Amino acid sequence: MASLALEMYRSLPRHVAGRALGSRMPAGVSGRLTPLRLVTRDEPVGRRPGWARLRTRLSGICGSDLGALSGSTSLYFSALVSMPFVPGHEVVADLLDDCEDLPAGTRVVVDPVLTCAARGIEPCDACAAGRTNQCERITVGHLRPGLQTGFCADTGGGWGQRFEAHRSQLHPVPDALPDEQAVLIEPIACAVHTALRARVPVNARVLVSGAGPVGLLTTLALRELTPVGEITVVAKHGHQRELALVCGASEVVRPAEVLRRVRRATSAFQVEPEFGSPYLLGGVDVAVDAVGSRASVETALHATRAGGRVVLAGMPAPADFSAAWFRELEVTGSYASAQREEHAGGRGAFDLARELAGGEAVQALARGVVRYPLHRWREALDHAGGAGGLGTVKVAFDPRSN
Repeated sequence: MASLALEMYRSLPRHVAGRALGSRMPAGVSGRLTPLRLVTRDEPVGRRPGWARLRTRLSGICGSDLGALSGSTSLYFSALVSMPFVPGHEVVADLLDDCEDLPAGTRVVVDPVLTCAARGIEPCDACAAGRTNQCERITVGHLRPGLQTGFCADTGGGWGQRFEAHRSQLHPVPDALPDEQAVLIEPIACAVHTALRARVPVNARVLVSGAGPVGLLTTLALRELTPVGEITVVAKHGHQRELALVCGASEVVRPAEVLRRVRRATSAFQVEPEFGSPYLLGGVDVAVDAVGSRASVETALHATRAGGRVVLAGMPAPADFSAAWFRELEVTGSYASAQREEHAGGRGAFDLARELAGGEAVQALARGVVRYPLHRWREALDHAGGAGGLGTVKVAFDPRSN
């Protein structure tokens, strides 16, 4: 039996064109240059022990998906994927098979990281310790290379009607939780990991650079899970400012106002290089880059006090890291989420994320989830690329719709 899926394939001309145009690519053109196609694929058969077939209900479009499709993602990741693959790692789906203790028909969300357990091999040190997002074996085992579901040729992904996942990846969804909230659980889990990686001191002042889904959910996780004091969120658009406050921001500022507001709040000094961006001597205790652009990364670096901590939650673009050296900043990455979070008493990020997903803040965010059928994928990608300015929180594919 066959099913429909969106498949990313290798195309050097389209990769080069997309990389050259980048953010300058006009709406309507991106779909024609994207190495993506709607195909009919054989359904997965679920032959491997511990694996099961799933039917997608909703699957979000993430910034990392847009980066891969536009060619803007670093070539560092080229060895960690296998093509052609079906994207889609933010997924809520129905189990089509019994999977160990989960019966067929169970609605689940998927932890996309393909760990040693999913690959059928002995756990590496990271997996054994529950730091599954740091797995060292993501290119071996009985699967082709793939850092996550949605980047591996063998598993399929949420941008298709059917895909496969391992029991270790599956988390049942409470019956009362609508799909629009459930599809946010995976990005919430990533935000939980980011908030815990930030190791926020008691009553610390934190800056979140960016108010897309990553920034909004990180703000929520910081407020709910850490002893943070003031949270300043950088937002471009009006609806983002409103949602940031709902998620726990103390204040919301425009990008052009960041340094001035932080300077006043922390009694820092602002200096102006002859060539280059201004920065502070002093500033916030912790900053989170939630976008990954050069401007957002440098905002986080330039607004953090000496000896402070900067967390890179967005896939970072090349930026000037002089501040990290000169101000002795502690810069750390935050990738995906862990099955046992180091600063959460050993609880997993998905367990915490499922609890947060039922709250009022996520209910408000879920009202900004917009669905598209697979055949309208060009329109969906254009919408996702401009979601911030359009008042949309998350664009998602619904492969069941026509």
